[in-house]
Amino acid sequence: MKSRSRISVQQTQRLTLTTRLAASIRLLRTDAAGLSRYLEEQAAENPQLILTRPPPVDWIPRWKSALASAPGEEQASAAPSLVSHALALVEALRLSPPQARIGEALVEALEPSGWLGSPLPAIAQQAGAPLREVHAVLARLQARAEPTGLFARDLAECLRLQAEEAGEMDPPMAAVLARLDLVARGEIDRLAREAQVPPEAVRQRIARLRRYDPKPGTGFEHLAAPLREPDLIAEKREGVWVVQLNRSALPSLSVAEGRGKGRAEARALVRLVEGRNATLLTVAQEILARQQAALDQGPSALLPMTMAEVAEALDLHESTVSRVVAGTAVDTPRGTWWLRSLFTQAVREGGLSAAALRDRLSRLVAAEDPAAPLSDEALAHAMAEGGTPIARRTVAKYRAMLGLPPAHRRRKRGARPTRRVASGDDSAAPLP
Repeated sequence: MKSRSRISVQQTQRLTLTTRLAASIRLLRTDAAGLSRYLEEQAAENPQLILTRPPPVDWIPRWKSALASAPGEEQASAAPSLVSHALALVEALRLSPPQARIGEALVEALEPSGWLGSPLPAIAQQAGAPLREVHAVLARLQARAEPTGLFARDLAECLRLQAEEAGEMDPPMAAVLARLDLVARGEIDRLAREAQVPPEAVRQRIARLRRYDPKPGTGFEHLAAPLREPDLIAEKREGVWVVQLNRSALPSLSVAEGRGKGRAEARALVRLVEGRNATLLTVAQEILARQQAALDQGPSALLPMTMAEVAEALDLHESTVSRVVAGTAVDTPRGTWWLRSLFTQAVREGGLSAAALRDRLSRLVAAEDPAAPLSDEALAHAMAEGGTPIARRTVAKYRAMLGLPPAHRRRKRGARPTRRVASGDDSAAPLP
């Protein structure tokens, strides 16, 4: 029997994550501060890249004056923020005083993403507690945290916590989470060999990971301005809202004159940064154009809006919109808001957004009689009279998200009861 050699031609399609594409994705999900650090690193390695830093300024967000109370006026309670939510979680655990100090130190270490920004030994030193106690308190916080993934130390732990909650934490998923670097580079076959599982099993786990939230902290408080300089500025000029990049937060980038090694890489990076800025500005303009009522009236006027709708309007992929808005802040006359928090679902078809309902609920609580606070049932009745029917269990859920304790814990001893205003009218509540 003779063997024969055959030549065949096959055409296949394969998606490869190139170095340039990986860099583009990284820049899309990086805020102004992170982009500045990245460009500084690149300029230090490539002499053909010229980085001009903006003059140092002390950023004073306009929300400081916008939230200033009038003389004799009590400030409204804040809408939900990551810090207030995390502190309420620490309080709900009923920790001992030493453990409570550890919990507060962990809350102080939270980044806007919801991850811990400091290593546990540094947190233990700050709290004056043994490292093993910090690990114990952290485990309790991670087990009770909502949304799941808060207090994670890195991306892998954040996704692992969500996989465990979803009941999807099996050996292949553990192998994928252990080598997220290979996932980012698209080396599925190598990851499958290391995990000793079929490549299809790896792809299935990666598909599940895409349903998780890598930055669970960014969905909080649209009014809690970040302490850093915002990425965007929104202003009303001649009756029209205009959005622009905050150039004082970004260094300018150019390529050195003449010839030299690294010029091609420098030009490519300049184009990537310009593309990132253009995409960010385009997405922000579309978002704020849909939420002009919130810019004019405050968060109570937030309209239901999804990332899929914005992506379809701009002919972008939904993941691109998600990367762009993650951790991005926009400064407005009403405060510095997280761009991601402007996305909110409608509680029922044709009804108000969940964010608007939470804002109205926070106003009702802020305007209630401190000696006779409203129960969840009374709050639901008051919102129904105001034209926003809502179930009592939904009120309880939103109250917990706002970090507001139940009525019996909001009651202030020694306060004199006052005549209650009409429960459906919250117009007297101070605006945020």
